[in-house]
Amino acid sequence: MKLSGNTIFITGATSGIGRGLAEAFHSRGNKVIIGGRRKALLDEVTRANPGMDAIEIDVSDPAQIASVTATLMRDYPALNVLINNAGIMPFDDVTGPLDDAQAVRLIETNLLGPVRVSGALIEHLKKQPEAVIINNSSVVAYVPMSMAALYSATKAAIHSYSLSQRFALRETSVRVLEIAPPWVDTDLVGKSGDPRAMQLEPFIAQTMALLESAATEVVVEAGQMFRNNAGPNEHGFVDAFNQMIIDNPLPTP
Repeated sequence: MKLSGNTIFITGATSGIGRGLAEAFHSRGNKVIIGGRRKALLDEVTRANPGMDAIEIDVSDPAQIASVTATLMRDYPALNVLINNAGIMPFDDVTGPLDDAQAVRLIETNLLGPVRVSGALIEHLKKQPEAVIINNSSVVAYVPMSMAALYSATKAAIHSYSLSQRFALRETSVRVLEIAPPWVDTDLVGKSGDPRAMQLEPFIAQTMALLESAATEVVVEAGQMFRNNAGPNEHGFVDAFNQMIIDNPLPTP
């Protein structure tokens, strides 16, 4: 995709990967509109990046999605890039009772959020000469983390949805890209400086470099072993990865 001259809406852009991508695109001469649930954080990001705009949105709320996307189409008619980045990562325990409220919130945010936002904007995007939808999944789409089993499942679903969405839009002006990050040291999993995590700055730099020529997906080098593991012999790596997490616990948010 072209890395400048776009009008971009990115969800979940008040911290971490979302903010990193927003600032990277902003610095390259794009009009960037960030979305998030917390106005104070939105204001903090826009103050640090003059010219960037913000709009409050909770992607788990279909009424908010309808209202916000209508505003976006009205106020930013050149909008041609959607980055579905918003997500939450609560840990769960599949060996015990389900926390139903947490599960519903997770699915509505991580899976239905991108699906609904894409659906609300798709007719607008198809009218643009060049448009891009970027869905952020995760390497746990390919190697699930048992302590975040439902989160991993939502990311696998986003990967699957992106494949279908890409094919279905093949004869339109809309391209569909997927970013599948490895573990990046952000607040999503308790920012801690853990040496197993990739630092945000090199992740963003590598991702931006790959986006320029990407036709389908972006997986930085640190995530390639996870991406390449999927297949009939995937079980051993999945088991070894999860045993490593048990032996060396992740920081809690």
